[in-house]
Amino acid sequence: MSAFGASFRRDFAQMWGAGGGALAPVGFFFGAATLVPLAMGNDPTMLAKSGPPLMWIAAALAVLATLERLFQADLEDGSLDQMLLSPAPLEVLVFAKGLALWCAVGVPLALASAPTAIALQADPALVPAVAASVALGMAAFIAVGLVGAAVTAGVKRAGVLIAIIVLPFFAPPIIFGAIVAHAGFGGEFAILWGITLGYVALSPIAAAAALRLQAE
Repeated sequence: MSAFGASFRRDFAQMWGAGGGALAPVGFFFGAATLVPLAMGNDPTMLAKSGPPLMWIAAALAVLATLERLFQADLEDGSLDQMLLSPAPLEVLVFAKGLALWCAVGVPLALASAPTAIALQADPALVPAVAASVALGMAAFIAVGLVGAAVTAGVKRAGVLIAIIVLPFFAPPIIFGAIVAHAGFGGEFAILWGITLGYVALSPIAAAAALRLQAE
C-alpha cells in the first residue's frame, strides 16, 4: 500500500505540475462543447437530442490527448525499471497511475459535464445521472487508455497509434453513456457500470504485461 500511495502521489503531482497540464483536457472539453451550439444552431430540440452524444465524444477525445506520454516518460527516465524492481506488483502501480489520471482529469471532466449538459438543453433532473455516467465513462476510457499507452510506450509520436488501439473500446461507454443522458439512472447506467468494472479489472493486467515486454 505504501508503494501504491507513493506512485499515486507522484503521478498526480506530475499531472498537475506541468503548468496545470491536467486542466488542458477540461479546457478542450469546454471548448468543444461550446462550439456545438454554434455549429448546430439554437434549436432546443435538436440540441437536447444531439448534444449529449457530442459531449461524450468531446470527453473521449479530451482523455485521448493525455495518453501519449503516460508511460513514455517512465520508459525514458528509468522510472519503468524502478517500477519493475519494486516489491509491489506492477499491476498495482499501473492501477495507481490510472487512478491518479482519473482523479486529475476524469473527475474534473465529470464535474464539467453538469453545466455543459444544461447548456446543451438536457433535462435538469437528469444532470446528476449525466455527471455520474461521465465519471464512470472516464474511468473506462482511462482503463483502456492505460493498455494503449503501455503497448505504444516505446513508439515516438504514438498518438495516432493509441487512437487506433483504444477508440473501438471507447464505443460501448459512449453508446450507453449517451443513452443515460436521456434515460437517467436505469438499465443502461447499470450496463455502463459493468463495462467500466470489466475494463478497470482487466486493464492493469494487460498494461503491466505490455510494459514488461517494453522493458525487455
